[in-house]
Amino acid sequence: ITISQSPSLKYLGIHMDSRLTWKDHVIKKRKSIENKVLLSKTIIKPIWAYGIELWGCASKSNISIIQRSPSKILRIVTNAPWYVNSQTLHTDLNIPYIKDVIREKSTTHHNKLADHPNDILQPLVEPQHNRRLRRYWAVDLKEN
Repeated sequence: ITISQSPSLKYLGIHMDSRLTWKDHVIKKRKSIENKVLLSKTIIKPIWAYGIELWGCASKSNISIIQRSPSKILRIVTNAPWYVNSQTLHTDLNIPYIKDVIREKSTTHHNKLADHPNDILQPLVEPQHNRRLRRYWAVDLKEN
């Protein structure tokens, strides 16, 4: 059987050329979407996710401000055109939205507090029934 000669080959995930200059390997790794998404997950996500168990109760507008950054990064990484929405990018790349990460992290944090042996932490687990104060102008409007 004749084996055709090739300018490069892939062996164990490494692209080798005949002169071992590694040019093909570097180019293919640089263009790989998997590597770009991996960089996004390992470098960008820990930056915005730091302390998410605590600031996860932020308002929807503040969370949406933070959500814009990963969405823009995914758009740049994939070189997606303008008409591809962020939900499609997140679904295709299997990257959850920030609100889903907040829900997951806060639930696990709450469960860890519930199982903690320290009794001082138990009031943090119990639900708070704080009643919001009524504003004076709202009361005045109802009376009139």
